[in-house]
Amino acid sequence: MSATSHVTADAPGADVGVLMPVVVHFDDLDQMGLLHNGHYQVLVERAWGWLWRSKGVGGTSGIEGDGFNAAKTFDITYDRPVAGVGEYAVHLWMQRLGTTSATAGYRVCSADGKVTYAHGSRTVVRLDSATMRPTPWSGRVPEIARTLGLPEGEDHHAG
Repeated sequence: MSATSHVTADAPGADVGVLMPVVVHFDDLDQMGLLHNGHYQVLVERAWGWLWRSKGVGGTSGIEGDGFNAAKTFDITYDRPVAGVGEYAVHLWMQRLGTTSATAGYRVCSADGKVTYAHGSRTVVRLDSATMRPTPWSGRVPEIARTLGLPEGEDHHAG
């Protein structure tokens, strides 16, 4: 699929999920003036953090309750380079919600969502802060996940 398309083969249309604004700063760029490959993940993680906090997940610290989770996988495909500082966006949507894990899709894109620079998915596991063992999501998480494109009946599968 064309790198300028707002939808990749792995992404839904803009009517699914949410477009979160992000900013690329000068120190995010490499010596060629392109967004450093490792900074795409930072943009995605920041966007998810702000989204969940805007929904009241994670408490004041951002890591309380359901906010206490750890990345299990992070997959990325680079479609075209981000060349320069400015305002961009991360398109986020839910793909799967298990009992203790969640897999979400994302696109790093132009601020209007029309140009895709990178896309992929990330899986996190909700942890108990005392034992560091997987623990179930609260009852609010499936409700929030459905607002981000999770189909009915897709919540709380094993895992």
